[in-house]
Amino acid sequence: MSQVTCDVTVSLDGFSASPNQSFDNPFGKGGADRLHRWMFEEAEANAEEIQAITAVNANVMGRNMFGPGRGEWDLDWKGWWGDDPPYHTPVFVLTHHPREPLEMQGGTTYNCVTDGIESALAQARAAAGDGDVAIAGGAETVRQYLAAGLIDELRVHIAPMLLGAGERPLDGVGDLKLEQLRVRSSSLVTHIVYRVSR
Repeated sequence: MSQVTCDVTVSLDGFSASPNQSFDNPFGKGGADRLHRWMFEEAEANAEEIQAITAVNANVMGRNMFGPGRGEWDLDWKGWWGDDPPYHTPVFVLTHHPREPLEMQGGTTYNCVTDGIESALAQARAAAGDGDVAIAGGAETVRQYLAAGLIDELRVHIAPMLLGAGERPLDGVGDLKLEQLRVRSSSLVTHIVYRVSR
């Protein structure tokens, strides 16, 4: 049965991004760009988790994850990842400003959704068919979906570092009922997978 998953990498003090995100600093200033070292420097040791992240059929993300721009779209901006983004699925971007679908190489198509998180999830589920849908981030998007009870499996990847400030994806989500399913680790990360009960 398909499910809604969410993978989020955080520092030991719970931050997934540093303050002052910009075009030059997608994760903000303060070291958050080092959170995801485990995916690249220890890819083999963390292959199971990387495969789980990429095994979905559709993604949902907030506009802040797509890019730091606000207001009307800069139509030259096509996301942080260049012409061949890593998603290779339909991606539904939460925004207040409409934009035509943006087809990229490798099967990624960005679809802007202006009518809320439930609509974005419904569109992602339709696009995914029998496959899973991932809530890809950023922090505010994760908070909204967790608070609304719309995530089935939460996968927290904890990097052994402290950021001290920034965006915390688990703040203000209420008293979640979490069932721990598994824990694994390497030198750069500890993975904890939870089933989220409603």
